Amino acid sequence: MFGGAFDPPHRAHRTLAETALTQLGLDVLHILPTGQAWHKARVLTPAEHRLAMCRLAFGDLPRTRIDRREILRDGPSYTADTLRELADEYPGAELFLVLGADQLLVFKRWVRWSEVLDLATLAVANRAEEIGADAPREHAQETDLSAVDLPFRRLDMPLENISATAVRAHVGQPVDRGNSLTVLVPEAVASYISLHHLYQEPS
Repeated sequence: MFGGAFDPPHRAHRTLAETALTQLGLDVLHILPTGQAWHKARVLTPAEHRLAMCRLAFGDLPRTRIDRREILRDGPSYTADTLRELADEYPGAELFLVLGADQLLVFKRWVRWSEVLDLATLAVANRAEEIGADAPREHAQETDLSAVDLPFRRLDMPLENISATAVRAHVGQPVDRGNSLTVLVPEAVASYISLHHLYQEPS
């Protein structure tokens, strides 16, 4: 499973999904936009928009399933609950939880994190230490994971300095050839953001 707010899904999310499918040899990858995120202080963009953008960002990838269960679930979304449901749906299957290095570093703050480890193997993609609109695109330094005392499988993918926060901040800025939103998100997602006037207010 690959979960997240996806507010919005960006090119690094897409690359991570492609990498997980290839390097883990997955039969299916569930893309799960979160419903009520227990760990985020800000209000998320309405679920129907995030779901639609996920369909645009990942829908053409083979062996992917855009999964609405966390959006439909009442109350906060917890990864342990979703993994337990998937374990019931795929009896005997090896489950992976795909995440970025930033989430691995705070993994022990997750609700029922030890239960997550019992249910799935963490599949982690490293990311640049500096991310965001002002981060250097070349000579990026990867996040140091040497002190992490958790079992995980490393995914080998190019370092990305894109974040959803940077994408939201980018919307509404003057556009020039080097400043197009499509550098950060798939073209179809950029069109959707424009069409629905998303991220017009700072968040």
